[in-house]
Amino acid sequence: MTTALDYFSAKLALETDASDVYAAQKAEETFVLVDVRGDEAWAQGRIAGAIHMPHQQIAQRADAELDRGVPVVVYCWSPGCNGGAKGALQFAKLGFQVREMIGGYEYWIREGQPTENDEGPLPRVFDAQVMVVRSPVAP
Repeated sequence: MTTALDYFSAKLALETDASDVYAAQKAEETFVLVDVRGDEAWAQGRIAGAIHMPHQQIAQRADAELDRGVPVVVYCWSPGCNGGAKGALQFAKLGFQVREMIGGYEYWIREGQPTENDEGPLPRVFDAQVMVVRSPVAP
């Protein structure tokens, strides 16, 4: 029992998901959301409110651009991408409190959370494969 308790406690301390991050944004909790993908991915679209710091640049940029006292949440493309883990590792090496957003940008989009690109907000689409989607109520 201790092994499971330790594992899941550590997992939840080091991971979060799109729903929880969105709820934290709406509650105006203090944290910085970091997109660790490359420049082209960032330009294509990103989570509204995120900052861009590719995981390869974290060691050089983090201390100059971020406050170590503010928790960091990182994300990459999807569950099939390990860029978020690479980014989280870099922040951890520097002493930041960091969590990885599991599901990445893919699940953020699939849950219909706000995204944007350089032109502004992108359409929100809710995917019934990953969440409950209710039909609008007729007037």
